[in-house]
Amino acid sequence: MASEAGIAKWRGSVGGIVDAPIDKVWSMVSQTKTLAEWMPMVERCTDFAGDEGVPGYVRLVSGFMFPQEDGDRSWIKEKLVSIDSSRHNYVYRLEASNVGLDGSVNSVKLVDYGNDSTLVDWSFEVNPLEGTCEDSIIDYLGFLYKSCINRIEAAIEAASKKV
Repeated sequence: MASEAGIAKWRGSVGGIVDAPIDKVWSMVSQTKTLAEWMPMVERCTDFAGDEGVPGYVRLVSGFMFPQEDGDRSWIKEKLVSIDSSRHNYVYRLEASNVGLDGSVNSVKLVDYGNDSTLVDWSFEVNPLEGTCEDSIIDYLGFLYKSCINRIEAAIEAASKKV
């Protein structure tokens, strides 16, 4: 993830082991329609432009990712920068939002960890936010994304019971 025009980015990453095979984890985390199943703060994720799974695809995510002063829902328009299903990774860029994270980039990479388990590695970079402490933002995003990783296994189990 390269910096834009020399602006120093704030960076962080979190990871976790999911007790499920990599293909099942990929199926859950790579589809827009399943986002709300493993991201507890997301209420809705809808197609906005382009074709899912193709770079340039844009989705609109809404929910309570970041508390708003007016109590309204957060919304983020995300653009798929790259995806490699064979290597189980993708990158989304936050194009616009009401949460102040425009230009942020999230990368998710899966690694087969053996014994039908998968390492989920989620890295992120954000533009510095005026009036905000870097450590606070990195810690908050790390907590948020780690809570998502922790829900993947249960989401896969719930989806398998629906079938």
